[in-house]
Amino acid sequence: MSFARLVFRNRLAALGAVVLGVILLLVLLVPVLPLQNPDTTATADKFLRPFSEGHLLGTDHLGRDLLARLLHGTRLSLAIGVAAAVIAATIGSAIGIVAGYFGGRVDNIIMRGVDMLMAFPYILLALAIVAALGPGLMNALIAVAAVNIPFFARNIRGMTVSLARREFIDAARLAGLGHTRIILTELLPNVLSTIVIAMSTTVGWMILETAGLSFLGLGSQPPQADLGSMLGEARAAMITAPHTSIVPGVMIFLIVMSINLLGDGIRDALDPRLRSGALSRPLPRTRVARSGPVPAADGKGLLALQDLQTQFHVGPRVYEAVGGVTLHVEKGECLGIIGESGSGKSVTALSVMGLVASPPGVITGGAVRYDGEDLLDAPFRKLRQKRGQNVAYIFQDPLATLHPLYRIGDQLAEAILVHHAIPKAEAMERALGLLKDVRIPNPESRLRDYPHEMSGGMRQRVGIAMALANDPDVIIADEPTTALDVTVQAQILALLDALRRERGLAIVFITHDFGVVAQLCDRVAVMYAGRIVEEGPTQAVLEAAAHPYTRRLIACVPELGGGQRALEAIPGLPPSVDELPPGCAFAPRCRKRTEACTESPIPLAGTTRRVRCIHPEEAVT
Repeated sequence: MSFARLVFRNRLAALGAVVLGVILLLVLLVPVLPLQNPDTTATADKFLRPFSEGHLLGTDHLGRDLLARLLHGTRLSLAIGVAAAVIAATIGSAIGIVAGYFGGRVDNIIMRGVDMLMAFPYILLALAIVAALGPGLMNALIAVAAVNIPFFARNIRGMTVSLARREFIDAARLAGLGHTRIILTELLPNVLSTIVIAMSTTVGWMILETAGLSFLGLGSQPPQADLGSMLGEARAAMITAPHTSIVPGVMIFLIVMSINLLGDGIRDALDPRLRSGALSRPLPRTRVARSGPVPAADGKGLLALQDLQTQFHVGPRVYEAVGGVTLHVEKGECLGIIGESGSGKSVTALSVMGLVASPPGVITGGAVRYDGEDLLDAPFRKLRQKRGQNVAYIFQDPLATLHPLYRIGDQLAEAILVHHAIPKAEAMERALGLLKDVRIPNPESRLRDYPHEMSGGMRQRVGIAMALANDPDVIIADEPTTALDVTVQAQILALLDALRRERGLAIVFITHDFGVVAQLCDRVAVMYAGRIVEEGPTQAVLEAAAHPYTRRLIACVPELGGGQRALEAIPGLPPSVDELPPGCAFAPRCRKRTEACTESPIPLAGTTRRVRCIHPEEAVT
């Protein structure tokens, strides 16, 4: 998507661009427009009202044409504001980059000087500079630029400090690059977008500051006009001739607002996350836009997915992340979902309770049934009530999902209070009981801990406790043991298995590890490119995998005590889900592919064992 289209996706930014464009067009055409001389006085025509003959916006206290003075003054104010922003950004960014890059004593000396400047109120410091240099527009420009240098220096220094310790900077030093070249070629490109954003959002304030100095008589001097001096000259007639104040005031308002709105759009457009819709405020639930008929309930499972289809719409491109998944899990059963990264496992799990971010996510087909009820049709209030109470999640990284500023006990209590109107003390008692249930030692003291004070295994147990807080019937565990060492992983798996048996939970366990599947899961579904390619009882699939992809995945798993065995990686890469082939998505990487594999979609065939392949490794029924 082009830069302009990204900017104009923000309607307010588009409005700001249009208004600012009209103003710039007018001031650029000043030399050719049939305007009167802005400095010509005619005291006999003073304070003429707008739309008077020969004076569209009226005249001021000296009979000068307000339209001519407005356009000339606007051109001058814009030039001063942009020039001040460029000067402040250049000097301030250079100071910030040098301080952040060198650090230590250099950083300390420079930033203490910046702190001293920031200790003074902006306008008072600008007044002091102008008082020292003398009234005049150029001196006002210098003053406005000088008082904004600390703002740029502080912001850019903060970014540079984090970048200067990164590996690519160390690599540049090891490659023999000098400090100047590292700053210009490595650091500057990484902070340039921030500099541009800061400039676009501060030009408006610099115009206001310059106008304020001119209003006080310290900026432009008569007969030269800018917007601030026009306001200053009109203040004596604010009651008798209000149009002399309104005209420049409205122009200042339009310029500052349009620049700030456009600056917000530029800020968003320079952020690559906008391309995926990550900067858009997500809806409270995934948008549902089913194009086909809703599948009829088949009575299978406590939680059942029927031909579920989830897409990501990013501009003109459509990513088919989940391409028709049909699964179910019974009460007290554990279903494992396994596959390579990017195969659609997590998106499938998040689609169940409408947690895929919209935009850009859209559920385009199928049904998700909990106890026979289609959750995709449920009102949001009802769906929100079921989140956590009937279907709960255990996420992969609890440090990212637990709030860093709240204690563990408060977070667990909040999860309970959202669904139950009970006293806070009772909720805390339940939270304590949950920590005991997940085998956390010293649970009384752990209630007062923050997430960063706990180990990864302990945080994962807190995540499990939070999922159990409202006695759900279904738990969806999205790779909850990936970041843990094998000892803690075994403890977490044993805990989940024990809770499943004690409480009769239905568990959907997403993983990359066939060892975890073998230990915990009753059935397993193998995903590839957003589709189920094989499903069946865990033991049967592990002993005699039918789909070539499943067979190759299992062949990549090392075995202890099995002697030497070649571990062959699967050649090639998974396909891009916005350009899926018409037939089997695995065909380009499959040894058994034939021409028939690429001609048309291949159905998922079978009953107890299901496989999406016309040349399976094993016969299935």
